[in-house]
Amino acid sequence: MASTVQEIIDTIYATIPGAPRAETVDTIKTGRPDQPVTRIVSTFMATYPVIERAVALGAELIITHEPTFYGHLDETDWLAEDSVYQARRRLLDDTAIAVWRFHVHWPMHQPDGIVTGVLKQLGWEAFADGEHRGLCVIPPMSLSDLVAHLKGRLDAPLARVVGDPDLACQRVGLSVGAPGWRYQHMAITKGNLDVLVCGEVNEWETPEYVRDAVAQGRPLGLIVLGHANTEEAGMAYLAEWLAPKVPGIPITHVPAGDPFRVV
Repeated sequence: MASTVQEIIDTIYATIPGAPRAETVDTIKTGRPDQPVTRIVSTFMATYPVIERAVALGAELIITHEPTFYGHLDETDWLAEDSVYQARRRLLDDTAIAVWRFHVHWPMHQPDGIVTGVLKQLGWEAFADGEHRGLCVIPPMSLSDLVAHLKGRLDAPLARVVGDPDLACQRVGLSVGAPGWRYQHMAITKGNLDVLVCGEVNEWETPEYVRDAVAQGRPLGLIVLGHANTEEAGMAYLAEWLAPKVPGIPITHVPAGDPFRVV
């Protein structure tokens, strides 16, 4: 079954309350809206290796959660003479692959598509709060055991941790990606958390707040796993969720992976 890029996008938006929201980053980055699609790749980020894999699979559309050209707004004028940018752009143009960013609207889905995918990957669907799915009440475990569980389930090579390794963790907040200090503070305080699990932090903000709380005698922990490691599962879930809505069009999740290696 053949479809077009725009028809795929419209099919997705039809399931999301309030979509499409005007003036978001969820736009087509390369390719044409009327471009035929017979195979789709989903990914956290359309990195150079992900694009190469999409080419090998014969995909005409990549649905990515994060930017294609490094900056949040995908502004490229200032990169026009940069050879790394040029190589990625050339690969996309030469292979005529369309890239569409699905960043704002996937979390707008009911329930949040990214968080749902992470919960499924962690095996925590039964532990999620009905109204605030980023809040999970799990069987008690130590902070060190929780770190091991998260790293294993999310294939995260490294965790950065604040708090007592023996801290008893039951009320866990999932702050996937990089929502920022104020959101992370609200999650900690309003959720009465034992531990916050997040993707990215500014090091002078949430980590220092948690370090102060620990120094003041409050039992609190922070686990920082990396942006990709806390959102990739949500884009893997997209492939599963979208498949029955576009019958006859194979969808493959190609993970971008953590950009860092541990030394």
